Amino acid sequence: MTKIKICGISTPEALDAAMGARADYCGFVFFAPSPRNLTAGAARELSARADRRIGKVGLFVDPDDALLTEGVTAGALDAIQLHGSETPERAAQLRARFGLPVWKVVSVASREDVARANAYRDAADLLLFDAKTPKGAALPGGMGLRFDWSLLSGHRGPLPWGLAGGLTPGNVAEAIRAAGAPLVDTSSGVESAPGVKDPALIAAFCAAVRGA
Repeated sequence: MTKIKICGISTPEALDAAMGARADYCGFVFFAPSPRNLTAGAARELSARADRRIGKVGLFVDPDDALLTEGVTAGALDAIQLHGSETPERAAQLRARFGLPVWKVVSVASREDVARANAYRDAADLLLFDAKTPKGAALPGGMGLRFDWSLLSGHRGPLPWGLAGGLTPGNVAEAIRAAGAPLVDTSSGVESAPGVKDPALIAAFCAAVRGA
């Protein structure tokens, strides 16, 4: 069964919707420019509400150690997701320092991008293939962009992996069939406005994944 991550959870209502729909993971964003950014206090409250009913993944973009420490502690995180230009060396360093699984996001526009992800084979625990954003974009993800899912068809890399980028309740089943994704991650695809999660869309997304 394909695992489900709902990223950019920022309110108790959104968290309840994700848990009610039996998502496997929720994503807490620690990146100030994002409309889904969490303060340490908000992350602490959401983490307490989640308890152990859902995996908690913290999203960071080229973070310094202080921000990581704050986010990991406040969110009581189960995994660290790196969404910037972090090198394999940096990913390995953070995995060793915090003792948590590291998910590395890899931006994809071509087969070469997929192959490039192999550089993280000894540094990360999971690769998350996402759509490459335009140069100069304000955000590295969460913009509803998608890539050619067939680039991942039959993918047998050295690490577990997941698919992100433009996934919605309407297209996620097709994406799973095209890519064979063992995990799918959505953020803007279940929102009514930037940063505003829609409980009905979260439920529909999870139902579509299970129906695929």
